[in-house]
Amino acid sequence: MLKFISTLIASVIFASLAQAKETLTIYTYESFISEWGPGTKIKDSFEKTCDCSVEWVGLGDGVATLNRLKLEGANTKADIVLGLDTSLTAEAIATGLFGKHGVDKTLAKTPEAWTDDYFMPYDYAHFAVVYDTEKMANPPKSLDELVSGDPTQKIVLEDPRSSTPGLGFLLWMKSVYGDKAADAWKKLQPRILTVTPSWDEAYGLFTKGEAPMVFSYTTSPAYHMVAENSSRYQAASFSEGHYLQIEVAGLIEASPKKALAQKFLNFMMTPGFQDFIPTNNWMLPAGTIATPLPDAFGKLVVPTKTLLFSPEEVSKNRRAWMDEWLNTLSK
Repeated sequence: MLKFISTLIASVIFASLAQAKETLTIYTYESFISEWGPGTKIKDSFEKTCDCSVEWVGLGDGVATLNRLKLEGANTKADIVLGLDTSLTAEAIATGLFGKHGVDKTLAKTPEAWTDDYFMPYDYAHFAVVYDTEKMANPPKSLDELVSGDPTQKIVLEDPRSSTPGLGFLLWMKSVYGDKAADAWKKLQPRILTVTPSWDEAYGLFTKGEAPMVFSYTTSPAYHMVAENSSRYQAASFSEGHYLQIEVAGLIEASPKKALAQKFLNFMMTPGFQDFIPTNNWMLPAGTIATPLPDAFGKLVVPTKTLLFSPEEVSKNRRAWMDEWLNTLSK
């Protein structure tokens, strides 16, 4: 009987300790935590450094994540938001929900020196039109060739209202065409097969053969070279330059797990997180890695020019530029 009571007490104590373990809730985009994404590996890696557990919450793509956060406001369950990019950071800071990350900004390995006090980067890559070499012998060599090219050669795009790649393409168009962007959208319209809510849906249609082109990243072909030993899908190099995406994470100021959230953001810059980025998220690492990049990354398109609006400029103009896109394509 005493042995039974002792066992019961031990079980209760163990259960209490398990319940006391902190849970860090992180909002992110769905492909990050898919079976082939880095989410599960990063979760396991971080949990080895703390008496805690990580709970991922998948919310579509990056823009959709910010929209969800705005709806929840101060009632959000998130401790960290991971998966916004620099086109959204000014707007995210304006919500008043984010606190300063407290991470050494010199740890960031991005194309330009990192100065943001609220968000830290975890990966980056230039956007690109990825094409099927078995269906396109002569891919477009510029954004202008894409816009004005053969309308029977279709492209799958993402929706800028819900997707950070979709927003990235809109910003690329605007950075190249300026106040003539509406005319460029009108020219491009016959080439657009469809506009999907997220990147993974668009890329899935592309690899199923629905269209010979998709809007993605210069790093996307590395996946096919490494995982499939195939060079079939390649990124087109555009003469005007390529728009850059830097993905970031930030902590919620009111989170009761703020100390744990800061620990995660510091961990995010280390090999325990960064080593899973190149061959799971198929982007370039923005922190320290211990494992060299696969040879395939040395075969990718290297843009001759980088295009990038400041976060403040995007925040100021995003609504008007979005309306311009929507009004043009809805006619």
